[in-house]
Amino acid sequence: MRPFDRDELSIDPVDLAKLLLGSVIESTGPDGTVGVRLVEVEAYRGQDDPASHCYRGKTPRNAVMFGPAGFLYVYFVYGMHFCANVVGTEEGVPGAVLLRAGEVVSGLDVVRKRRPTARGPAELAKGPAILTSVLGLDKAQDGADLLSPSSSVRLYTGDRIPESQIKSGPRVGVAMAMDTPWRFWIDGSPAVSAYRRGGKRRTRSISA
Repeated sequence: MRPFDRDELSIDPVDLAKLLLGSVIESTGPDGTVGVRLVEVEAYRGQDDPASHCYRGKTPRNAVMFGPAGFLYVYFVYGMHFCANVVGTEEGVPGAVLLRAGEVVSGLDVVRKRRPTARGPAELAKGPAILTSVLGLDKAQDGADLLSPSSSVRLYTGDRIPESQIKSGPRVGVAMAMDTPWRFWIDGSPAVSAYRRGGKRRTRSISA
């Protein structure tokens, strides 16, 4: 396991999503360090993707998504949750990958305190808001450099997942481009979240 190079992440979000499966995101806070192996992610492009936060252009909220790659984009959704994304593509070209679910690989004692109601290991980091909560991430980490050793949030390579073990399907809960199959997960992982189709009634998205 090693830190990614920025050039490795400066690729199309769809390719980046598959690359991130099996990688480990690690976060250090006042109560300790937690590491999570990513098992489910979603890709979002820029102004050609109506489900993306960048679809209508650059704003103060989504500025991190415009690069460079390797930074963390964190946003608040539904007035109650934070979600985290890894920024990819070339600088100036928006795109990111939403972190949807993972398996806890370190800091289990810290995670148990943060998720006392979880019914088992597979439930500890299942779902984008839960994953962010388990890692202790909020708006303060928006723009964090995931490749810097001094960052409180760091991203490391893991075991490369063979294409035969990667499944794909529609993104979850989005109100636009609902059938775009840019959600990717590791086949067989019990930590993968349940699929929930979006629709017109959902006026907000948990997408990047």
